Amino acid sequence: MGKGRLEAFSDGVIAIIITIMVLELKVPHESTPAALLPLLPVLLSYVLSFIYVGIYWNNHHHLLAASQRISGGALWANLHLLFWLSLFPFATAWMGENHFAAAPTAAYGVVLLMAAVAYWLLQRKLIGLEGSHSMLRRAIGSDWKGKLSPAIYALGIALTWQAAWIGQLLYAAVAVMWLIPDRRIEDAIAG
Repeated sequence: MGKGRLEAFSDGVIAIIITIMVLELKVPHESTPAALLPLLPVLLSYVLSFIYVGIYWNNHHHLLAASQRISGGALWANLHLLFWLSLFPFATAWMGENHFAAAPTAAYGVVLLMAAVAYWLLQRKLIGLEGSHSMLRRAIGSDWKGKLSPAIYALGIALTWQAAWIGQLLYAAVAVMWLIPDRRIEDAIAG
């Protein structure tokens, strides 16, 4: 089964997710810089989520570039990932509008955790199709970032109930970790 429709559909959904997030940003009614201060939590939430959606889009692109084929199971695994990504606008808005309160911050962490699990499941499904000696499997390697991220999200969710800023800091740390270029798949594709 070809992967063109999967890539096009996923790109479209991700573009819509970013569009929905930016439409949640409300313009202040005043023209002074001070009018932006009350919107700072919303803007910071948007920036963090935009980075996360960008990371998922980039990694999804590389994952599919290293895959030769897909199956019905891979399509469902991809939809599972897109479901959790589609909750980013809601979780982002709830966290920002409530100035990083504990419950919305924990819910944001749950969405991050579940998106990471869904991505891992998609990876496993594609590796299963390609085989344990495939280029994709070799490119992913030990995937220490993929294993560490869910643990940090879970810790962030738990610690958010003591102090929400700790969860936020941990979520941001994972984003920074993924922003550091990881060229495993690109290098494997290049040969």
